[in-house]
Amino acid sequence: MGFTFSGISSQSMNIKARLTSWLASPQLRNSFVTVPGKPGVADFGSDVAEKVVTVRCNVFPQFQFSNLVGVLDNLAAWLNPDNGLKQLVLDDVPDRYFTARLQDAVDCERLILAAGAFDLKFVCPDPFAYALTDESFDLTAAGANTVTRTKGNTDSLPVYLLKAVIPSGAATYLTIQTNNDELKVVGALATGETLVIDSGLMTAKVVDNTGETLRNGLPLLQELNFPVLRKGANTITITATGATFTELQIQAKSRWR
Repeated sequence: MGFTFSGISSQSMNIKARLTSWLASPQLRNSFVTVPGKPGVADFGSDVAEKVVTVRCNVFPQFQFSNLVGVLDNLAAWLNPDNGLKQLVLDDVPDRYFTARLQDAVDCERLILAAGAFDLKFVCPDPFAYALTDESFDLTAAGANTVTRTKGNTDSLPVYLLKAVIPSGAATYLTIQTNNDELKVVGALATGETLVIDSGLMTAKVVDNTGETLRNGLPLLQELNFPVLRKGANTITITATGATFTELQIQAKSRWR
């Protein structure tokens, strides 16, 4: 067993790795406020803190201590946090990835002449794990559609790619209702243009047929009401008023807590 970081496997770096624990529920940040004269605290909910993934590692036995140091030198260059966040895939859960970097110093314990053991702690600022092979959906008919997510175990922040012809004018628009939340597109959109709405990044842009960005897409949205997909069945209703709907592609961005 092992892991892959930034597309490079631990085995190829002469390192044996395994998980010794698994954080089943992420660390929470609770928002409590003490109210004078009131027992307990006022509860304003919670959100999720960063996630730390710890991997127990051993260096395959080397013939000389200098060779062991060489393996560790290569490890330091490979996991250099100055390179920023990279994709982390654990062999024990190969269907998902984290976006992570090294959090702490790596202190290798020398076991025998030319072998060692150490722990790697990866910090994931985004605590969710995402599907390596994700689900996507293609809607070509206006009205009510059902989209069913089977991967992940929590709500996802999808990417919507909308193709439509929406002329300029107050009486021309297109609405996309995802479950109980409505997104209204009021800006002009022409043939050959795609409005890309990214819920995770909370951004929108208009691109051409080659994917080149033409302009900012946020002014096309009446409100910044980005869609969310639940695990399981979702109802997506598309309504065109004075506009022509062509296609809605959905990248699910399935994820696990």
